[in-house]
Amino acid sequence: MTNIYGYVRVSSRDQNEDRQVMALRELMVSEKNIFMDKQSGKDFQRPAYIRMVKRMKKDDLLYIKSIDRLGRNYGDILEQWRILTKEKGIDIVVLDMPLLDTRRGKDLMGTFLSDIVLQVLSFVAENERENIRKRQAEGILAAKAKGIKFGRPALPYPDNFREIHRDWRKKKITLRQAADACKMPVGTFYGKARKLENATKVSEIP
Repeated sequence: MTNIYGYVRVSSRDQNEDRQVMALRELMVSEKNIFMDKQSGKDFQRPAYIRMVKRMKKDDLLYIKSIDRLGRNYGDILEQWRILTKEKGIDIVVLDMPLLDTRRGKDLMGTFLSDIVLQVLSFVAENERENIRKRQAEGILAAKAKGIKFGRPALPYPDNFREIHRDWRKKKITLRQAADACKMPVGTFYGKARKLENATKVSEIP
C-alpha cells in the first residue's frame, strides 16, 4: 500500500508555514504524514526530515511545495533526490513545478528531462541563497560606512575603574577581584583595561 507524505520547511520559527500546509491538505495528505522543520535549508540534518525518510518505504509518495523547501544546497538536493528515488524507490512530486513528478515519464527520455529540470532548479535555489547572503553582507558594509554600529553597545566604564585598574596593575588585587569590584566578567574587565592602556599610550605621544 502506498503511503503519501508531505514535507514542509520554513527557515525560521517566525516564518509562516500555512501556505505549504494548506497545499498538502488539499491533496488529502494525512496530518500524521506531514513533517515540518523550522530551520535553514543549508543541509539535511533536520529532525523531522530524518524521521520522515526513515519511515518512508518503496513506492511511497512525497509531496513538497517547491524545490527550495527540500533544500538550498545544489549538490545536497541532487544527492537526496537520488537517495529517495533510486535507493528507497520513492516518488516525489514538486507542486510548483509539474515537470518534477517522478510518477510520470519513467522511460529514459522522461527521466532525462526530469533530471535536467531538477538540476536547473537546484542551481537556481542555491544561487538565490548565495545572492541573499551577498546582499546581506553588502547591506552591513553600507550601514557600517554610514556609522551604524551592530551588536550590543559597549558597557560604560564604572566610576571606580581607574582606581581598581591601578590597584590591579600594582598587583594589590587579582584580576578576578578587580573584575568583581567593577561588577563585570573577567574578560570584559581585561578588555577594557587594555583599551584604556592603549588610549593612554596614544595620548602620551607628543
